[in-house]
Amino acid sequence: MGLISRVVNTTLPAALAMGSFLVLGAATRPAVAPEPDPVPTRWQLDLDIVDLRVRTMPTDEGPRPFFYLTYQVTNNSGEDILFAPRWELATDEGDLLRSGHDVPMAVTRELLAMLENPFLESQVEISGPLLQGEENAREGLVIWPVTGLHIDEIQLFGAGFSGETATLEVPDPATGQLKRVVLRKTFEVDYQVLGDLDIVSSAPLTRAGTGRTRWIMR
Repeated sequence: MGLISRVVNTTLPAALAMGSFLVLGAATRPAVAPEPDPVPTRWQLDLDIVDLRVRTMPTDEGPRPFFYLTYQVTNNSGEDILFAPRWELATDEGDLLRSGHDVPMAVTRELLAMLENPFLESQVEISGPLLQGEENAREGLVIWPVTGLHIDEIQLFGAGFSGETATLEVPDPATGQLKRVVLRKTFEVDYQVLGDLDIVSSAPLTRAGTGRTRWIMR
């Protein structure tokens, strides 16, 4: 089953986490999450990501593969922003991974050294005030552990790059009572894996479809 099909048929909390459809009760029709405003009405940062890759790194537990990417963020919003990025990676195997979790600090340090970019910052280092202008652009490194090699589809989500939100009332699957859920404008890019995941070459993963990125409410 494809990743999007898995999202549609999952429970409400998981559907919200995966960023797609909201099922508003068994007796009512499914509702699609709202789309972002066509013209941004809140602050929004300029984001440029470099392709997602996999590299096997030494750890205390032996060699382990990790996903990683680098990106540049620029604040042309007209106001200084307190930047707090949140990156998540979802696979068609049902994993939803938050960047940095189960990633040893030694792996982060070694990847930073390997990439040989003196301006590149870890996820912890890059969080904080983001001043306006091209001269204040920041570059970040994001890392996730690889949890399985037999992956066909990957979705990458980046939040904290826009101030746009939307609030919905949806039923809590545990109680049946309505609760308010805040969705945030989130950057998404999809990848496909041809065959087993290559954990040796560090080649960039293939973007799915047209390769375009998009904004969603999630």
